[in-house]
Amino acid sequence: MRIHDDRYQRDQLRHEVALAFIRHEALTHTIRVWTGLTDDRIRKLYRSYIESAPGSGPVRHRGKSPQQPAFFTRSVRAREESSVLASVFRHAGILPRSTTAEGARSLAGPVRGGLLCQAYESYRSLVGTPLITFEHAVFLLAALWRAEELVIGTCRDCGAVVVVDRWAMRAPRCSVCAPPARAAESPR
Repeated sequence: MRIHDDRYQRDQLRHEVALAFIRHEALTHTIRVWTGLTDDRIRKLYRSYIESAPGSGPVRHRGKSPQQPAFFTRSVRAREESSVLASVFRHAGILPRSTTAEGARSLAGPVRGGLLCQAYESYRSLVGTPLITFEHAVFLLAALWRAEELVIGTCRDCGAVVVVDRWAMRAPRCSVCAPPARAAESPR
């Protein structure tokens, strides 16, 4: 009887996380990786619980998941928001202080997926109109987890959390401590 209860709870968690991912407009591939459900089961969940609900349900996007780490460092706003999101990940316990080879294999899972949804909702409440979509948040978490291209650093002046390119030559600075960007010089 105990084995049955554990299996039921595990399946229920996987379905709850899949529904939360669907509400955040995650791609089917992302939902499959994080929950272990089949594509067919994910589509049936969407039709049964989301599509049949009154009102308009979330959009089902198609295509590839984001794959460009430069998205998070390309503008001041992107750097600020990725730093906020990375801080929320750390605070929620999703992103450990250090990563190991074993840890890199165990990132995706229903328990951590539920925490990811809660962290993303917290980020959205902090930012208001977010630049970073849920799919980008999943990619940022994976990139920071692997620490191959993006890492969490601290501002050299104030110690604030910043997301930086791992191979950057200069010590990172947050947007508050960084000097203002020079305006384009006008011709005389």
